[in-house]
Amino acid sequence: MTAREMLPGIFEVGAIDWDRRLFDELIPLPQGTSYNSYLIRGSEKTLLIDTVDPPFARTLLDHLDSLGVKTIDYVVANHAEQDHSGTLGTLLARYPMARVVTNAKCRDMLKDLLLIPDDRFQVIQDREKLSLGDRTVEFLFAPWVHWPETMLTYLHGDGVLFSCDLFGSHYATSVLFTDEDPVVYEAAKRYYAEIMMPFRSSIREHLQTIAPLEIRIIAPSHGPVYRKPAFILSAYRDWVSDRVENRVVIPYVSMHGSTAAMVRCLVDALVARKIPVQPFNLTATDTGELAKALVDAATLVVATPTTLFSPHPKAMYAVYLVNLLRPKIRWVTVIGSYGWGGKTLQMIKENLPHLKAEFLEPVMVKGFPKAEDLAALDRLADAIAERHRGLGSLGGGGP
Repeated sequence: MTAREMLPGIFEVGAIDWDRRLFDELIPLPQGTSYNSYLIRGSEKTLLIDTVDPPFARTLLDHLDSLGVKTIDYVVANHAEQDHSGTLGTLLARYPMARVVTNAKCRDMLKDLLLIPDDRFQVIQDREKLSLGDRTVEFLFAPWVHWPETMLTYLHGDGVLFSCDLFGSHYATSVLFTDEDPVVYEAAKRYYAEIMMPFRSSIREHLQTIAPLEIRIIAPSHGPVYRKPAFILSAYRDWVSDRVENRVVIPYVSMHGSTAAMVRCLVDALVARKIPVQPFNLTATDTGELAKALVDAATLVVATPTTLFSPHPKAMYAVYLVNLLRPKIRWVTVIGSYGWGGKTLQMIKENLPHLKAEFLEPVMVKGFPKAEDLAALDRLADAIAERHRGLGSLGGGGP
């Protein structure tokens, strides 16, 4: 790939990682990702916003060389995580006069993570501005999106918000701009679910902070650039709201068929009540898809057999992720089977302290489900339908 011009004098000079399939040794990347870096040329100064993941240092340097960049005055570090900052040392060696512009918290993290010397930093305050001559950038602190030191950079006049991880998507594409692409919407929703959802309240505040800005373009650090900002801003306002959809999510695992039979029964009962339902077999599920489904679902049903005395490990992993991601689920329950006893219900409840949801009557079955057990699942479907009354049909929030 080559450096790509966004606007006159503004270039995307980062790298596309077509082949990466796992992030943080945790997050699946079925569509790869990108590490976006942006060069801004002013009449007096040249500024680079963020760098790239270390394996792609050569790509970034080649892009700068292709533009004939001899001097960089400022390198803005919006975020200390290494997929954005990891090439800082290489850049500073290439451009010895460059100063790393960031906030005090990010400076301290970069010193710890990358051993950047203190004298290379220019520490700025929230809403401070920096002149490049005929262009001016402003820095807006955005803590907990998704680290405590994150900030955004706004380019006045051109109306470009360089939003770092906010509004991003793990989506490798050769297309620089996106308008209202449903594929990008789904990638951005998955990104939000996996990374941003635990910080919903913070993001809601930051959306209010940027609302007065005249934003013509949003340029995130991953994925394509938004040429119609209303597209992603509207999606985020929906995702961080308290609105939930008339939908049930059922992550499940079954060792000998008993729990699977219960899931089939409950799915059928919910469908009969016109409640959309998404079951996820945890032995084969892409956890990113599960996370995405949790963004606006109303009810969570964890379905698991009892392994020895506890929930199946894959079910417990799903419970751990739910607690970590903190979705706006309103109702939760457990169904499953056991052979002789155990602490399945207790352990699941104890491992969901961050989920602010009403716990519905569980259905735990000894052995294979019998007629009375199927009746209990039918009553559970009634209880869910009663609570979903008024939520409306599935939909909303999409492109």
